[in-house]
Amino acid sequence: MAKGLLFILSGPSGVGKGTVCTALRGKLSELVYSVSATTRLPRLGEEDGVNYFFKTREQFLDMMQNDQLLEHAEYVGNYYGTPRDFVERTLESGNDIILEIEVQGALQVKEKFPEGVFIFLLPPSLDELKDRIRGRGTENQATIDHRMSVAVDEINLMEHYDYAVVNDEIDSACKRIESIIVAEHCKVKR
Repeated sequence: MAKGLLFILSGPSGVGKGTVCTALRGKLSELVYSVSATTRLPRLGEEDGVNYFFKTREQFLDMMQNDQLLEHAEYVGNYYGTPRDFVERTLESGNDIILEIEVQGALQVKEKFPEGVFIFLLPPSLDELKDRIRGRGTENQATIDHRMSVAVDEINLMEHYDYAVVNDEIDSACKRIESIIVAEHCKVKR
């Protein structure tokens, strides 16, 4: 049986990674979503192993120490990361897996798992990205300006990726990513 492939979807905050990933998984039921580990407490209705792998701080630090994470970050006092064993078991079973992640995390994954397929999701324009962030209605102008500055820095890191997909329309972006998945499985080296 052929091994599955790891697809990493990332891009700046507000570009629509979560929306595109959810739509893509709706079209490709065999595509496994990478479940992250976290030290935050479960929210109402969340299940261990489905929404997250819920870990104590000590368990998470042990995972970091023992190189059991493809990437990790601390956000608002909690750790988040991608468990290596979940990804490797999924790939060994012949299933493809998709990891939806921020740019810095994707670059960490690239160091530990360079054979992954790295897809950068772009907004149609920086003005559109600013409108999307503003449209959330959850951030003040200073936060929006900061996010835009970070977005420009992240877009400049696109050269580290295999593919770039513009998220101009969700269905179109999904079709482009589906094409990438098919093309990657057709590569001669595989």
